[in-house]
Amino acid sequence: MTTEATAAASAPVGLRESKKQETRQLISDAATRLFLDQGFEQTTIAEIAAAARVAKKTVTNYFAHKEDLALDHQDAFTGSLAATVAGRASGESALTALRHAFAEAVAATDPVAGFSGPEFARMIADSPTLTARLRDLHDLRETRLAEALAETTGTAPDDIAVRTAAALLGSVHRMLFDRIQELTLAGWANARISDEMAAAGDYAFGVLEEPLAGYAAGPSADPKVHPDLVL
Repeated sequence: MTTEATAAASAPVGLRESKKQETRQLISDAATRLFLDQGFEQTTIAEIAAAARVAKKTVTNYFAHKEDLALDHQDAFTGSLAATVAGRASGESALTALRHAFAEAVAATDPVAGFSGPEFARMIADSPTLTARLRDLHDLRETRLAEALAETTGTAPDDIAVRTAAALLGSVHRMLFDRIQELTLAGWANARISDEMAAAGDYAFGVLEEPLAGYAAGPSADPKVHPDLVL
């Protein structure tokens, strides 16, 4: 097949994907408006479909669960810690990489770190369904972190060192996320929250320095850096 023929054949596929993305965004935007206006629990799929001018089945085809419409950064959230570990520099420990990544996220007021804005934070806090789903996402993020740590250290995901490190790092990130949400609900501006959480992150990750300073560091020119978890 020629280059021209290949391009011609792929064009409809690209157009279809573009239309799918447009429809998905249309549904997501309509759902967000309704959730913020009347609450997550009070909003039905039928209302979302009507607002987006699509069929109910179209909504469920794009979003299997109603909470998927509200928490639309799920993949980025659950994979964030694992991606940071996988992409860290040679010789850099998992703790150091995650500490730096959190500092960057706080400086950028990244929604994945918890900077969702007061209306969105209130919507989650007022919804038992979303609160439970967020707990599940934190658990899944920790599981994916454990998988990344296992891969980089050449051990099994159920290895005690891997599970301990993932639990410590996952818990700190969960606590920091919750704190950002708390300050948001308390009416703090993002700039003030960012300053507060920069200091909070330094303290929280500092507590983990002794047990995790050299864990999952990989090859290093520094003989003092030991790649094992201090148990």
